Parts: sequence; structure tokens; C-alpha cells
Amino acid sequence: MTTRELALVTGASSGIGLELARELARRGYDLVVTAEDAALETAEGKIREAGDGTDVTTVHADLRRREGVEEVWAAVGTTGRPLAVAALNAGLGLGGAFVENDLEAEQDIIDVNITSTVRLAKHVLQHMEARHQGRVLVTSSIASQMPGTYQAIYNASKSFLQSFAQAVQAELEARDSGVTVTSLMPGPTETNFFHRAEMDDTKIGASDKDDPAQIARQGIDALLDGKDKVVAGSLSTRAQSMANDVLPDKLKAGAHRKMAEPGSAES
Repeated sequence: MTTRELALVTGASSGIGLELARELARRGYDLVVTAEDAALETAEGKIREAGDGTDVTTVHADLRRREGVEEVWAAVGTTGRPLAVAALNAGLGLGGAFVENDLEAEQDIIDVNITSTVRLAKHVLQHMEARHQGRVLVTSSIASQMPGTYQAIYNASKSFLQSFAQAVQAELEARDSGVTVTSLMPGPTETNFFHRAEMDDTKIGASDKDDPAQIARQGIDALLDGKDKVVAGSLSTRAQSMANDVLPDKLKAGAHRKMAEPGSAES
């Protein structure tokens, strides 16, 4: 009978999600990991290699659909084991002007970033509170602190997640539940995110970015310490987050425009 604890990671095929899964494997957890794309099969091998005898269950699921969320939760239940950790990390983004972007593509961001996270969190937190123990990591962003000019829906979705995670954490603490929620707030990170978001021609897309492995280490450290939030990444990312706490929204919106405006990489 295994003595390992079980962890769930969504959006685990690449980027921060893959590194979160690998970090948990290194720390002795078995994993249920999910993503929609075929890269999840390659990720499975990398996660196994990171651990020492780590058991990995993969679930191909489309979290834009309610059924996809239920498939993921059913896979956790099929293990017959309590869930100790959940990293709710899956997310989508899209650059460009709101009035020009495809509405269905923007709805996908809402469905994955917000709706699927809320639905899965409901399952996870009810399960954990019934056991009076568990830890949840929600991947927010320092983007949650600023109006997202040319990323209006993405930044707004991260603002929702930041508020949601902090509110639920306060509720759980007040209920003496034994369960914690930690908000992970990375800055721009070296992943496929900006390419998938069609932002290769922007200053932020072309800029140097933080290491996703560093983000994952700092995030899991904060999770296991029961912290309510962590700004993860380089010193410059943390400095940007501190500035965001005091700058007016109009100024932050203007700064974001200069970084995210299509074609800004060439200016």
C-alpha cells in the first residue's frame, strides 16, 4: 500500500503546470495530471523522471466544457485515495483589441480560467474540508493587479481568480477547516503562453521572462507553508508587483498598452 500523498495539477502538459507537477513529484507526491493537448503524453514521462517511483495518471480533458471538469474529478475519485494537494493552473490567453478579437476565443478564456477553476475548486475544497486537511494552489498572475490593455479578458480573469482565492482562503481560515488556498502570482514566464496568445509581435512577448521551474519551486514552497499568496519569479517581477500596489489604474493601463499592443516589439 502506497504511503505517498496524491496531488492534482491542471494544465500540466507544459510551462508552469508541467513544472508544478515535476516539483510535486520530486517532493514525493503521486500525480493526477490533466491537459487537453497531446503534449500531455510527453509531460507524463518528464514527471515520472522527476520523482522516485512517482505514479502518474493522465487525463485528457477539455476544461472549456463542464463535462471536462467532471472527467477530471472522476479520475481523482477513481484512484480511491484522498487528495492532499490541488494545483488549479489551467489557463488560456489572447492578445489584441477587445472590439476586434473573436468572441468565442475570449469566451474560451472565461470558461477555462474562471468557470473550470470554480467548478473544480468546489469539488476539491468540499472533499478536503470533509477531511479537515488539504492545500490548494490557484495560478493567478501579477496581471491580476492591472487593467490588461490589449489583454482585457485575460487580465480580468486573473483578477477574478486572485479575489476568489483570497476570499475562499479567508473563509476556510475562519471555519478552522484545516484547508488552505494559496494564490500563485507569476509575472511573464518563459512558456508557450505568449505564442498561443498570438503575442509574439509585442514587447512583452519578445522580452526576457522568468524561469517556470523557479516559479513552480516558489509556488510549492508557499503552498506547503500555507501562505495566502506568493509573487513568484525574479526580483524585477516582485518589484513590478510592489509598484502595482501603489500606481493608479490609468497609469498601469497605459504601461500595459505599451507592452502588449500588437506590433510593439518593433517600436
